[in-house]
Amino acid sequence: MRDVLYLEEIEQAEALLKPQRVEVLRQLAEPGTCGEVAARLGQTPQRVYYHVKRLVDAGLVDLVSERRVRGINEGIYQAAARSYWLSPRLVGRIGLTKARDELSLGYLLDLMEEVQADIAALDRTAPELPSIGLSGEIHVRPEKRQEFLNDLQTMMRELFTRYGGDEGDAFKLAVACYPKGEDHE
Repeated sequence: MRDVLYLEEIEQAEALLKPQRVEVLRQLAEPGTCGEVAARLGQTPQRVYYHVKRLVDAGLVDLVSERRVRGINEGIYQAAARSYWLSPRLVGRIGLTKARDELSLGYLLDLMEEVQADIAALDRTAPELPSIGLSGEIHVRPEKRQEFLNDLQTMMRELFTRYGGDEGDAFKLAVACYPKGEDHE
């Protein structure tokens, strides 16, 4: 089972975005049969099989083994991943073109879409994935905002200049700075 499955096909999104299928998918975090899932969900095995078949066809669930029960092959299924990311390209942004202003919300959305696609493409089976994630909160008085943004841009340009050669491993560095909204719990 993969950690993340990045969905770029509309058929995958259509298969996933049905509440009953999402619940079946959750139940298949551990391998199980349609009968077992049906019993936990209070549904018929036939109804669960219908959803499992659509999820298998979309590549969201895998048939991990089969066993003979009363002369019939019974499938044992498992979710293909622990979590699923929908590519923002599946929906797109209506009426907006690619943002060019680094200080705009549109640019930040484009950047996050790019980061999401890059992370999904990483080879998670590699023995070592040298990466780092940092997150923090900075409080800046309104009269210091522009100075803060200028300092941040200067610091980033210095890093790009210092380490921006053609030799060695290539790393992507993305910094997002946005007003903190209310906490959602």
